[in-house]
Amino acid sequence: MGDIFDYSSLLERALRYTPKQKVRGERFEIPTAKVITIGNRTIIQNFSEICDILRREPKHLSRFLLRELGTAGSMEGDMLVLQGRFQSGTINRLIKIYTRTYVLCPICKSPDTKLVKERRLTFLVCEACGAVSSVRPL
Repeated sequence: MGDIFDYSSLLERALRYTPKQKVRGERFEIPTAKVITIGNRTIIQNFSEICDILRREPKHLSRFLLRELGTAGSMEGDMLVLQGRFQSGTINRLIKIYTRTYVLCPICKSPDTKLVKERRLTFLVCEACGAVSSVRPL
């Protein structure tokens, strides 16, 4: 009975049935905005797609971008049209800031979160770890 259940044979057997570990890739990647400038207007062509990936309302993200850029803008179909000329690097940097502030859980870094508004306060509720943290309302 000693040879059947010795440590090394059990370890080898366990390793045979364990799946090979893959290189760990992040499940969530912050989307990159496709930006074009026409005249004095900047258009984010894939704005609705970005909102879908982040699981946030377009109104919320657009309000953040407009406030941070200090400009006016409007939704036209799936695009966000901004008044003024802005570089794609600036817009992508703001989307990263928005994602870190309003999407990713500060505790477990999971993107599985939702915004919950209670009276005047807005909370980021993580569906993965259950953490609740307050965020600055827009």
